[in-house]
Amino acid sequence: MNGAAAPSVLAVADSHSYLSWSAATLAAMPAGWTRRQVVIRSPVTPSAAQLRAATGGDVEVLGLTRLLGLIERRRPDVLLLAGTGPTVSTIAAQRRLRTSRQRPVLVTGLPGISLPASRHAVELRRGCDLLVVHSRRERRAYAELVDQLDADLAVGLARLPFLPQLSADPPPPRDDGDVVFAAQSRVPPTRDQRRAVLEALARVEPAGTAVVKLRATLGEEQTHREAFPLELLWEELVAEGRVEPDAVRFVTGSMADALASARACVTVSSTAVLEAMAAGSSVLVLDDFGVSPEMINVAFEHSDCQGSLDDLVAGRFRRPASAWLTDNYFHAESDSDWLDQIVRLLRARDKHGLPHRPAGPTSERRGAVRPNLRLILPGPAQAGIRRIRSRAAAARSRLRGPLP
Repeated sequence: MNGAAAPSVLAVADSHSYLSWSAATLAAMPAGWTRRQVVIRSPVTPSAAQLRAATGGDVEVLGLTRLLGLIERRRPDVLLLAGTGPTVSTIAAQRRLRTSRQRPVLVTGLPGISLPASRHAVELRRGCDLLVVHSRRERRAYAELVDQLDADLAVGLARLPFLPQLSADPPPPRDDGDVVFAAQSRVPPTRDQRRAVLEALARVEPAGTAVVKLRATLGEEQTHREAFPLELLWEELVAEGRVEPDAVRFVTGSMADALASARACVTVSSTAVLEAMAAGSSVLVLDDFGVSPEMINVAFEHSDCQGSLDDLVAGRFRRPASAWLTDNYFHAESDSDWLDQIVRLLRARDKHGLPHRPAGPTSERRGAVRPNLRLILPGPAQAGIRRIRSRAAAARSRLRGPLP
């Protein structure tokens, strides 16, 4: 940003969830800023359908070498690194992006619910200038962790870009419409647990109103590998005669579309439940499998929204506590300071240059070949890896056979 010129922003995403967050974060930036979104090719590259769903259009997918060439030619003022930790660490470690005093401001972030604060997430992103989080509670937790690690990483507060302000007069609970289960690849983690969720959904009344909203279909990549795809587990349950084939519907696409006609949103820990809260819908956060970092659901403690699979079947849905909302993802827009921090960094760069950034945590330098390799493999090789992983997941699920 030189003189009065508006800043230019280049956003780089690697997976579907990060692309969705990145595109929405770009859209939340001032209208006068020049903005461009690209995707870096990796083993978790979204499919063409996922790209369109996340951005509403076509997005260029680049290998690491072409991406670095684009950065060199365009020289953006801000580089938004919206990716998994290894991807962010690899890009931020490039010498020119670390050492040039007129380098871009390096901004990164964690999409969705990011509690408890992760030491590993901070270590992999400490080469950046600013880490964007999305609740007061998250900012306290990550700022404390940054201090403990002496990471010299600013922590900025934003609203989750897809969340509207809460209505001052929320609608009354609906007694018709779908019950939407927001699926996740990692939780619940076991085959038995995931089958239990599907069996409970199959018992929702009226029959056929339970919907599983998938992040990806079979063969499409997600940020995290899905060991037990719900679609395959459903086929097992149908084959065993434990559920009626049409008791549950599976859909992809926009979460907003799935929630538009829903009477409730159910999840283990998905950010989709926040969208439902913002829309004034009833929700249920399942706690049958525990409340723990592994279940990614500690953020919902004291929310008044946690309940069981029995509650799901009985239709006992919840509304969130107001005090919890203010501290968790529904703070006032005036509390957000991430854009102010970016502007401050840009002014500092124009005035006296930006400081050098570290190359990355010592523990990662030793294994730096792996994240680089996953970014430099040619597209066909990565497509082959994706097909192998998808087939392996399906085989693992089928080899276990029906439960006794």
